[in-house]
Amino acid sequence: MDDGYGIYGDNGTLLSVVLTAYLATIGIVLLIIVAGYVLNGFALMKLFRKVGVEPWAGWVPIFNVWRLLELGGMQGWYSLFSLVPFARIVTTVFTAIANYRTGLAFRKSGGYVVLWIFLPFVWAFVLAAENEVYRPELITAAGYPPPLVGIGAVRFPYPPTAPQV
Repeated sequence: MDDGYGIYGDNGTLLSVVLTAYLATIGIVLLIIVAGYVLNGFALMKLFRKVGVEPWAGWVPIFNVWRLLELGGMQGWYSLFSLVPFARIVTTVFTAIANYRTGLAFRKSGGYVVLWIFLPFVWAFVLAAENEVYRPELITAAGYPPPLVGIGAVRFPYPPTAPQV
């Protein structure tokens, strides 16, 4: 029924407007997610290169958390908790502890963990800056286990080769 003012209009027009707004929202959200992934990948790649971890690991979603945990002296398999529904919080807590320990190696305070919580790529870019010095012995000096990967690691991903005679 037409009221003469065009307020109620055509149902097809209303549906197309709602669908267009919905698809635009999905597109913007996907763009933000991709931009965050790329920023985080570059930041972790730069940080990993600085601390002696393979840089490509910054781009692999669960493996980069695995390496962050090992960099803080924790077991990397804790990152697998993120695959279990509602257990992601366990991974987040352990990663926050590992990132605190990694920050100690760069002479950073616990406040940098708050930076990691809200802007993880900024945290990684700050630690990977040219003027920052990575000293893994500061982690053990604070009473925590040494890193499991990278510079200062107690174990390596590959067994050492036997000396040639």
